[in-house]
Amino acid sequence: MHVVVTGALVENGAVLLVHRRPTKRVYPDVWDLPGGQVEAGESELRALAREMHEELGVHIAAESASRLGVLHAGSGGDAVHVGVWQIGDWVGSPTNRAPDEHDDIAWVGISELGGLPLVHGVLAAMVHSVPEFECARRHPEVTDRNQGDRGARADCHACAGTDSSGNRWD
Repeated sequence: MHVVVTGALVENGAVLLVHRRPTKRVYPDVWDLPGGQVEAGESELRALAREMHEELGVHIAAESASRLGVLHAGSGGDAVHVGVWQIGDWVGSPTNRAPDEHDDIAWVGISELGGLPLVHGVLAAMVHSVPEFECARRHPEVTDRNQGDRGARADCHACAGTDSSGNRWD
């Protein structure tokens, strides 16, 4: 099973998406949240911070990240566990620092997500499900969404050994 992490940077009612090159072997020519593989011995949050810096040149405040959910796709050796995180605070202006992986990045209005070809259609629902994104970013005292990285794989039914065929959102 491949373990992947993605991050939703949200600002002014828009989420930052990356467009996967049409030449990519896996999920070509679709929009996705930035992220990548979790390396052996690495936590999801550490991988998220590394990937956001490698792909976008931003430094995330790990304590501001909260887990939106988990996606499962594929089966057998192609099974993928995708941890999807909301990032409440970061430093730097996102730029495409991985042009070999993405041919574009764009801020997309949350209300426009349903009309885009997304790597996983449920990503739009995940982002829509957190209407307090902008409020939480500006006023962290209003909502405490910091759930940390603990139990990320323990809470995952696919990682616990149940069937992970198809896509689903836990």
